[in-house]
Amino acid sequence: MSETVNDIWEPHAPAAAGLRPLYAEGLDLRASGAATVRAVADGVVEVNAEGEGELRIEWRVPCVDATAFWTPEPRGTGWLPAAWSAPRRTRLADGAPIAALVGTGDVALCAFAAERPDVLAGAGVVEETGEFRCWAQAAGRLTVRIDTSGRHFARCLADLAAWWGSGRVADIPEAARRPAYSTWYSMHQDITPERVETQAALGKELGLDVIIVDDGWMTADRTRGYAHCGDWEPVSLPDTAAHVRRVHELGVRYLIWYALPFIGKDSAAYQKLGRYALAEAAHLGAIVADPRYPEVRDFLTDRLARAVEEWGMDGLKVDFVDWFARAEVPEPGPGADCAGVDEGVERLLATIRRRITAANPEAMIEHRQPYVSPGLWPYVTMIRATDCPLSPQENRQRTVDLRLAAGPVPVHSDMLMWHPAEPPEQIACHLINVLFAVPQLSVDLAAQSTAQRETIAFWLGVLRTHLDTLQLAELRPARPDLGYPLVTAVGEETVAVARYAALPVDASDPGWRTLLVANADADPVVRLTGGSGTAAVTVQDARGRIVRQGEVELDRAEPIPVPRGGLLTLRRD
Repeated sequence: MSETVNDIWEPHAPAAAGLRPLYAEGLDLRASGAATVRAVADGVVEVNAEGEGELRIEWRVPCVDATAFWTPEPRGTGWLPAAWSAPRRTRLADGAPIAALVGTGDVALCAFAAERPDVLAGAGVVEETGEFRCWAQAAGRLTVRIDTSGRHFARCLADLAAWWGSGRVADIPEAARRPAYSTWYSMHQDITPERVETQAALGKELGLDVIIVDDGWMTADRTRGYAHCGDWEPVSLPDTAAHVRRVHELGVRYLIWYALPFIGKDSAAYQKLGRYALAEAAHLGAIVADPRYPEVRDFLTDRLARAVEEWGMDGLKVDFVDWFARAEVPEPGPGADCAGVDEGVERLLATIRRRITAANPEAMIEHRQPYVSPGLWPYVTMIRATDCPLSPQENRQRTVDLRLAAGPVPVHSDMLMWHPAEPPEQIACHLINVLFAVPQLSVDLAAQSTAQRETIAFWLGVLRTHLDTLQLAELRPARPDLGYPLVTAVGEETVAVARYAALPVDASDPGWRTLLVANADADPVVRLTGGSGTAAVTVQDARGRIVRQGEVELDRAEPIPVPRGGLLTLRRD
């Protein structure tokens, strides 16, 4: 076959030469190196390239009826980029090599993923031809799966995530799927044992089974920044083990925060490890420690494992792992035992997980967007959406995007917060916007009114009762180009729908015995389509109070009023 060169102007990407055609039905497919392609399912192929230096796999599909380009990055989904747009480099600690071109009806015109976490990838519209071109590039060996089966884009992404997850998923403790309280937005650095225990007790009454203590526990300084990170002494939590026991006596699990890469310049640890700087973070008052050195890994592992081994905590909130993902790093010195930063990160995270699960087999570890790579799945038990305080739509989009890329790993919302005057209806909408994730709350629970507390308890109860459907069943989000105005989870006998805009709800699935419709839109008129048979109807308001009961004939149902923040429950035999 003749050798071809790239015909796309790419001002932000390396030139691609030596691409040779490969046959795959429905694709204009090319690759460099020694390349093969095989069919793994209807409309799904796997392409493998091997050779010296950089390898590229590139393909094009007609850009017909396209509506959005989906990626798991914050604010990554929506518009169709141009083929000349800057490519995205994913690394072990930053991003995930997966994407989809979505068309009308939420079908995947093309979904793809790379097997390895560290790739350079580009995608976009070819202006000259109206095609959509995608490519992935890496050194030495590269495997990519490409799905043009035309199924719902979420189903295609789920299959790609399952391909990733084979043999690499950590055991997930049941508590990792339980609603949690976080101290960050409610307390920031003003941490005391009394405040933590008060919120843990109040949260448990409402259905919050886990508490996560964030920044501030390791310093008396309250001016933010990270100059005091590194020593990880419980300055603000004296008699730590006794404090943790008191929280456990409430029936609440306890996680504590660490800014893993940061060694603050006001810490004693800086005197010991300051020479092992992967990068400077001068504006934060810290360095990023270099995990290629065993001395660094041993120190950090001992500091983090102490929380579980000595204080009896139930896990770690491991923050800022993405700071290890650097475009440029210094050459490793003679004390390093690995050349690559990714290898050092893996060794560090593996050792931390091994240590804490030896002390507590149910120990949990939280990671956060954007370090969502499947290469980190063996070391994590939950992934949280990155910070979006008081932004329900953003929290919805980020948690749904994470659900589509995180495989079996539980996805947590960013912490929910609100103004003290927030009405119950809007508090319910905050919770409905993260209905398909594990909610974290971060408000002063002691300051909530009776109505606010009733709302929290009601919706956390819904989440608990229907956990299997909401978190584990097949997820079908609609219209990624519009930020998912309707999201559905389809379980064996329960279907759950969250309605964020004035859209009809499809009741045609023959398998459901319970259909839940959570209404987060100001329009109270819920119209059901496609159903048949008789169903019992219960409508509850944001606080869980029943406002209507009766029966409905689904094939000729009138619209059902459901108040904002309320829940419609339909049951049939």
